[in-house]
Formats: sequence, C-alpha cells, structure tokens
Amino acid sequence: MDRVNRRIVRYRSELPRELWLVVLGIFLNYVGYGAVLPFEIIYLHDGRGFGLGVAGLVIGLITGVAVGVAPLAGPLIDRFGARAVATGGGVALAVGYCGLALAHTPAAAFVVAAIAGAANVGAGLGAGLGGLVAAYGLTGFVVLFLANGVSYLVYVGILVALVRDGDRPEPMTGGYRLVVRDGAFVHLALINVAVIAVGWGIFTWLVPPYAKHDLHVDARLIGVLLLANTAAVAVAQVPVARLAEGRRRVVTMAWGAGTFALACLFVLAAGAGLVAAYPALLAAVILVGIGECLHTTVLMPLVADLAPAALRGRYMAAMGLSWWIGLAVAPAMGVPLLDASPAAAFSTAAG
Repeated sequence: MDRVNRRIVRYRSELPRELWLVVLGIFLNYVGYGAVLPFEIIYLHDGRGFGLGVAGLVIGLITGVAVGVAPLAGPLIDRFGARAVATGGGVALAVGYCGLALAHTPAAAFVVAAIAGAANVGAGLGAGLGGLVAAYGLTGFVVLFLANGVSYLVYVGILVALVRDGDRPEPMTGGYRLVVRDGAFVHLALINVAVIAVGWGIFTWLVPPYAKHDLHVDARLIGVLLLANTAAVAVAQVPVARLAEGRRRVVTMAWGAGTFALACLFVLAAGAGLVAAYPALLAAVILVGIGECLHTTVLMPLVADLAPAALRGRYMAAMGLSWWIGLAVAPAMGVPLLDASPAAAFSTAAG
C-alpha cells in the first residue's frame, strides 16, 4: 500500500496542473453525458412519443453531423489550438442537449441534435445516477438532459479560465492529403469504424431500449449496466496494458473484437430465454468493457506513432471521424433493425 501511495504522489508531482484540471473537466463532462447516454433512445421514444425509427435517426444525426464537421476540427486544432476548439464544441453540446430536453416534436429534436453533433470513469458514475433520475419518467429525463448540458458549460469554464495551450509546431503543407496517403493510418481508421459500430455503438444505443422494452429491465438497473461497463474498464485497464506488452498490436485488436462478438451472443441468449436476462446483460457489458481496453490500448499508441507533430490535429480529427462514423451506423441502422427483429440486430452485430 505504501508503494502504491508513493507512486500516486510521484504521478501527481510529475503531471502538470493544467492536465489535472482538464481531467477534472472531462470527468464532470462525462458524469453528465453518462447519465444521459443509456436513455437517449428511451427518452425520445417513451418520453416524447417518437417512433423507434425516428428516435434512432435523431441520435444518429448527432453522430452524423459530427462525421461531417470532424475533418474541419483538425485544421482548426493545428491553427488555433485544442483549447479554443474544445471550448466551441462544449458550447455547442450544451445548447444541443439542453435543446433536446425541451424538444417536443421530431423537427425540433433534429435541429438541436444537429447542433450537438457539431461538437462532441465519470460516464459510469453518471449512468448510475441517471438510472435513479430516469425512474421519475419524463420529468426525470428532462432533468438529465439539462444537467448534461450544464456539465459541458462547466468544462468550458475550466478550459477558458485555467488551461493554457502548449507551443504548436511549424505548419506542414499538404494537410489531409498527407493523412489519406498514409496507408497504415487509413487501414487503422477503417478497422476502427467497424469495431466502434459493433462495440460501443450497439451497447450504447441498442441494448438499453432492448433491455427496457423486450426484457422489461427497470430504468435504474439499465443505468447500473453502464456503471458495470465503466467499472470493468477501470479494473481491466492496467492488466490489459500489461498483457499487450510485447505482443503484436493486431492480435490485441482481434481479441477486443472477439469480446464484442461474445458479448452480442450473451444478449442473444438473454433474449432467447436460455439464461437469466439481467445477469447475461451484466456479463455482456463487462465483456464490452474488457474489449474497449483491448482496442484502445492498441489504437491510441498507433495514432500517436503515426501522426507527425505538425499534423497531429488532422490525424486526431480523422480518427475521431472514424469513431463518429461507427457510432452513427449503430443508432441510424441498428435501431430500425432492432424494432423489426432484435435477434437479427444482435446476430448481425456478432457476425
């Protein structure tokens, strides 16, 4: 225990104050976002009376618009710095999610979803709290979305008041042309689209409405699912990182994809009545958490290695674009498929 405490003190002394403040802001941000995340589809469908297909398109629009604007973020980061871009994004997200809380029609929901999409261990805590608030019905959902919007403004305040931008390298000519010519990076980004759609996307937007409407899981327990997922990530991070040392990164990525597929099979087994539903869902989200660790352990070092310093913003934006494409596919295509046949939705994802 003393050795662990000494290590924590050393880390705290070595890391700059600005980094700790950014981490605090991200944590507060994700508490709000995590509270909303499992209930986006449920809120629009149950609370506002939208059809499942329309609800899926509204949430898909958030990610769809993000896909469109993500390439613009790279040059802005390289030119103006990450703080300025993150500040603008936080304001847009605050407006978008507060607007969703007050949207009574699909048209209004599409507008504010587009605004939110133009930007985009706390998420699990937020999910647990969110499940308690969501149990109060429409009023609870409105409170969740408003609180999430405010959390983005808190993050913006930290960025503006307390965080400085570091020195930026000399600019390079070529921009995104150099990024798309990097075959290894493009290959990695395409793989990321598929993995994100099946992993994060499916278990973010398909499992919560499926658990509520088909398996009749209480809203508070749905929040606990994301909390369990985040707890799995927190516990598995260090062991997974050690496991990946000295191994080919593509093998680690394959292990991650395999855990996502196995998680989908657990959900299918729960729906078929082959196992107890809620324990199977818990097992599935824990597997997804382990898969997230396996995937990101590989992904982030690869991006860092491949990106020249002067194009780091564009590389980050391009990889962010691949995330958003994967996340857009899941609600826009997966929710209508879930409405038609849950077995088809999860078996397709597993396949």
